[in-house]
Amino acid sequence: MLDKIKFAVVGCGHIGKRHAEMIDRNSNAELVALVDIKTKKELGIEKYAIPFFQDLEEFLKSDVEVDVVTIATPNGFHASQAIMVLDYKNHVVIEKPLALSKADAEAVIFKSLNVSKQVFAVMQNRYSPPSVWVKELIDSKKIGNIYSVHINSFWNRDERYYTADSWHGDKKLDGGTLFTQFSHFIDIMYWLFGDITNIKSVMKDFKHQKMTDFEDAGIVNFEFVNGGIGNFNFSTAVWNKNLESSMTIIGEKGSVKIGGQYMNEVEYCHIADYEMPVLEPTNPGNDYGSYKGSAQNHHFVIQNVIDVLQGKKAITTNALEGMKIVDIIERIYQSAE
Repeated sequence: MLDKIKFAVVGCGHIGKRHAEMIDRNSNAELVALVDIKTKKELGIEKYAIPFFQDLEEFLKSDVEVDVVTIATPNGFHASQAIMVLDYKNHVVIEKPLALSKADAEAVIFKSLNVSKQVFAVMQNRYSPPSVWVKELIDSKKIGNIYSVHINSFWNRDERYYTADSWHGDKKLDGGTLFTQFSHFIDIMYWLFGDITNIKSVMKDFKHQKMTDFEDAGIVNFEFVNGGIGNFNFSTAVWNKNLESSMTIIGEKGSVKIGGQYMNEVEYCHIADYEMPVLEPTNPGNDYGSYKGSAQNHHFVIQNVIDVLQGKKAITTNALEGMKIVDIIERIYQSAE
């Protein structure tokens, strides 16, 4: 039996706590340290009787043995902190997004290649049963050539989310709704259909002028490099609660729609000579009290990190894919300018 993989988590907010919990539950993993600028008591993580640091470099210089460092801090810190972790010859798991610019994402990859350490990009929606099923449909050509893809992500993010003490809404730390709220769905789109070109975007800020530095709605039209057209419509201006995240695929041999709040339900499947299989149930969305997020699939992410480092499997979302999502988002924003 190989030794347990030792993890540390940097950033102990909602997502960092989720990572810590999943690491703690995995019999092949060991949580060896937590890092955050706030205190353990402020964060409500007193239950972890392990070393706690309020400075990343102080932790990296300490004698705590670690294999993998998970970065779950505000988006704007991801690239620089990942490079620091790699400098100390540790593998790194980076919560989405990998960075807030393609150039910064490239710098992370360049450093990882220099020190021969792995970079894992977190895109846990790839593990949801409808996503896995659609991937197989596309790859096996059961739906034929892709004609068009239509993605709608209509969520609620209001003053309960954009609180005065939060980094959310700050352009330098947050990056915008496509980085923070909807990068998962851009990732699914890229994973299924590949890169996009000929992008035309319109962005508006309808009700968040006093809460954020950026848009709360957008319509994006594009073509797929591999053929077919698509659009991505999004909003965080939905009143009171999330409405939906859906993807409709129109292909040569049939059509499919996955929907629900998080692309977690198959709403339509009509394909020539094909019978819809029974899928595993999808995990519920992360519930943060005043708002809800994407599906609870982080345990798959942690297991993949362990499997890769123990030489059993390939990375499910590698650093180049993480960079590609940043690149696509950056080009969508540039089109809107």
